[in-house]
Amino acid sequence: MLKNYTIAAVILLTGLSSFGQQLYFEFGTTLSSFNYENSQGRPIDNLLSQSKSYYGMGYRQPINSNRTLFLSIGASYTNYGAIGSEPSIDNYFEWDLSHIGAKAGLGLKLFQLRDLTFLANLSMASEFLIRGTQTINNDVYNLVGEKEFNNNIFFLRGGLEMQYPISRSTAIFAGYTYGKSLLISSGEISEKLTFNAHHFGLGFIINLPRCYCSY
Repeated sequence: MLKNYTIAAVILLTGLSSFGQQLYFEFGTTLSSFNYENSQGRPIDNLLSQSKSYYGMGYRQPINSNRTLFLSIGASYTNYGAIGSEPSIDNYFEWDLSHIGAKAGLGLKLFQLRDLTFLANLSMASEFLIRGTQTINNDVYNLVGEKEFNNNIFFLRGGLEMQYPISRSTAIFAGYTYGKSLLISSGEISEKLTFNAHHFGLGFIINLPRCYCSY
């Protein structure tokens, strides 16, 4: 499954290179919290967030003449985690999940202080579980292929970004993004799980050979 998604992401990004002017790479930390309901519809209230990593790459294209609005399309690999317990039945829970996704977003230039540029970003993404475990007490369960978790997860995200050129062809950026997921599924689901995720990241924007773009 991972191989198929990787091939699809490479084909997508290669196809977009015909009109993309800039390539971006990003990495950072995801602090995720879970909203979980068990098969009886009971939530677990005392779930704690865990810090995991994420990676992304894609193309960015200005879509207006004064270069204040940008379209980005790319792929991501994101890890999510949470731990918790249910004292009433003496249970301990832990999730460790990895998702691969495709996303599209818009960036709006807010203002500039000399070479330092501030932007607001909005994006939406579709993500799929490629690796995941659920631990209940001392028992570990593989979630890949399980109906309750093997679904398409749709994310909406928004955040702020700072961008600074380090050469004519390269800029470095740092940003914060908050995202919330919606579970897309069909049929009856005995367990429900959605995510809230805070992303803290760093990255690079690189001009393609035929792009002589200012930042």
